[in-house]
Amino acid sequence: MFLLRKKARNPNVSVVNGRWGEDVAVKFLERRGYKILERNVRPYKKDERLEIDIVAYSEEARAIVFVEVKQHSKHSEYERRLRSIDRRKRLLMRRVCKAWILVHKWTGSYRFDVIEVFGTPEAKNEVEIDHIERVDIFVGREKYVNWCE
Repeated sequence: MFLLRKKARNPNVSVVNGRWGEDVAVKFLERRGYKILERNVRPYKKDERLEIDIVAYSEEARAIVFVEVKQHSKHSEYERRLRSIDRRKRLLMRRVCKAWILVHKWTGSYRFDVIEVFGTPEAKNEVEIDHIERVDIFVGREKYVNWCE
């Protein structure tokens, strides 16, 4: 009996492509007037899962914008948007955003966006960007836990 296995990806390729996707997203946001405040933020040092890719400020919305960047090698018409932002990821994103708000004592408006970058560093001119604004991760009544202590 033969088992077909998916070929393992080199983890370094994923890291390089992810960093490239974040760089593309930063340039995209800056061209649209966002001010980049921080990148790869870990407000709660004890938990490495709690990381936000980009923290930006939108003068137009007068709000902090937390941005999760997802890099995909190609775009498929059959894949749904936000396919990689599952329930567990949303929970982690809520925690990191709230921790950032607490650490910086931010009292203004904020929102959560996702930028999906379709392409690779090798395909320089074939990049597609999907900016999804106001992704609803702050839903319902939640018990707030201070994750920064």
